[in-house]
This record gives sequence, C-alpha cells and structure tokens, in this order.
Amino acid sequence: MPTLPPHALRAVTHLIARRMGSEEEEAVQVADHLVRANLAGHDSHGVGMLPAYVRLLHEGLLVPNQTAETVLDAGALLVIDARRGYGQRMAADAVRRAIARAKELGACVLAFRNSAHIGRIGTYAELAASSGCAFTAFVNVADHHDVQATWQAAEPRLGTNPFCVGVPGPAGPAVLLDMATTTIAAGKARVAYNKGVPVPDGCLIDAAGNPTNDPTGFIRDHSGALRAFGTHKGSGLAVMCEIMASAVAGGQGAFHPPKGGILNSMLATVIDVSKIGDPARVAADIQAVKSHVKSARPGPGYNEVLTPGEPERRYAETRARDGIEVDDTTWGDIRAAAASIGITTEEFDQAARSNG
Repeated sequence: MPTLPPHALRAVTHLIARRMGSEEEEAVQVADHLVRANLAGHDSHGVGMLPAYVRLLHEGLLVPNQTAETVLDAGALLVIDARRGYGQRMAADAVRRAIARAKELGACVLAFRNSAHIGRIGTYAELAASSGCAFTAFVNVADHHDVQATWQAAEPRLGTNPFCVGVPGPAGPAVLLDMATTTIAAGKARVAYNKGVPVPDGCLIDAAGNPTNDPTGFIRDHSGALRAFGTHKGSGLAVMCEIMASAVAGGQGAFHPPKGGILNSMLATVIDVSKIGDPARVAADIQAVKSHVKSARPGPGYNEVLTPGEPERRYAETRARDGIEVDDTTWGDIRAAAASIGITTEEFDQAARSNG
C-alpha cells in the first residue's frame, strides 16, 4: 500500500477538486476536510470518497461552486438549503453562520438541507469548539439505496445516520463524539472490501438477514445491510436522526425515491458556552468529568480508559508524522476517477510527489 504524507494527499485531492470545477477556496476546503478525516483515522470519510464524488459529478448529483439558499433567517433559527452543493464547503459555511449567530444571541439552531456528502461530521464540531461553542448534530444520509437495518429488521431502511456532539476546550474540542448509528460506517465496509479483509462480528447481515463478516455482497451487490449499534438503543437513535434531519429540518429522507446520489441533511445546535457561565468554570468542569472517567481501572485487554475524541487525536499525531496508508484498490480507484476528468498520469504523479 502506498503511504503518503498529508500534504501529498492534499495536493492530489486539490487537483481532482479543481478539475471537477471547484474554485480555489472550495478545492482547498474539500482537500483539507478529506485529509483531516484520514489523519483522524476515519479512512471511510477520507480521500477514498473521491471516486464517488467524481461519479456524482458525472451524473449531475453534485454541484461545484453552488450557492446555498437561505430559506429562513429568524434570529436563532437558520434554515439553509445546499442544493446538492459540495458538502465540505456548504456545511462549513452554514456552521460558520450558525457560530456567528450563537456568538450574537447565545445559541443558534441550524436546519441544513440537501447537501452533497458533507463528510466527517466531527469536522464541524471542531469548527464550533474552536470558537468556544458546543455543537450537537442529528444527520441523515439519503438519495441512495438504504444501508442500515434497524432493530428487528432483516433488510435495510435507513442510511448510516450519524450523531455528533462536541464541547470546547482550551484549543479546539475538549471532548468530541462523532459516530454513525450503524456498528461501522458504510465506508469502513468499503475499506475492508478493498483490502480483502472481513468486517468485525456483529456489523453486517447478508441478504437473508443472517450475520456475516464478508463485505462483498454489501459493497459489490448492494445486498444485505449494516446493523445498528447497541440493538434497540442505537436503532432508536438512527430513527431519530432520520426524523430530525428530514422531517424537522426539511431535508430529503430515506423514504423519498433515490436518484443514486449522496445527500446529507442536518439539524444542529450551536451554543456559545460563555453566554451560559464563566468559560473557565465550564472548561474546568469538562476536565473534571474527563478526569473522573479516566480514573477508572482499565478493563482486561486495555492499558487506559479513553474519552471521546482521544483516539482520533492520537491517530492524527501518528499519521501526521508517519504518513497515511491508502490501500492499493482505493488508490487505483482514485487514479481512475482522476483520469475520467482529464487528469493525466503525469499530473497525478506530480501532485502525489508534492513536497508541501
């Protein structure tokens, strides 16, 4: 597998986004977002998404340089329709507006609709936390075949429907929970398939509804389904993510006929914690919670107790130093996608050899 420094992956991603038609600012945001997902250990939401984005472009289901529609601006409530715009820019711009409104009023509820894939939701929690804001988001995934089987179901009816919460610390998020409501994200099944390895127990069911560790049918044939985490509890959260992002926020739902795209909608709250109390006290109490949790004796097989966001920070430190591995299948798919939009082998290789 090729191992590339983060700046080289950014250069490749930037080249592809520009050739897809994105203006410079958008291309930079897309590249930064995808590589940061890889750095955090979430390869499912990193540069491996590029072939899907190119396919969506060819099919008219992703619109570079789109202008978002402000459906409603009512003080602490913003409703924004991304109109299939490039998700990494559209979502970040919408969250920045919500942050500014929270700084003015104390809090903002953001209903963000119908964006092409917005990527790793934790990126937006990091954005809010860096501005001293707490962030909560219910997200759905629509416009393609269902992938998640809810509790008691033998076939899928929902997307991976992420849920995310982040709170600010001295430098970015002090704690950040970002998770699909499926046991693993769909992209992790894609990564396993590309590597030719099984998925962990309890993640997938086959077309007959039986447990399986083989992602082949799920990825190649769109048969079977991802399972909700935590039996009825994770399944219930997945249903509520669908309701909050589609019915409440007004985005496309899993119940609408799909066109084969990837559409995300999100109902997010952004709270300026300084408006609630002394920021130093809030920070101290967050740290007290973390310290109390981490003071527990580690269970068998573990060296320490971690809190949400710590694994991602450690991944980022290691991968920033040692580089990011991209499996051969994914790298070949990225090359093929680049070629389909007119990028030559020489251009691609030059970007991949970038020195930053």
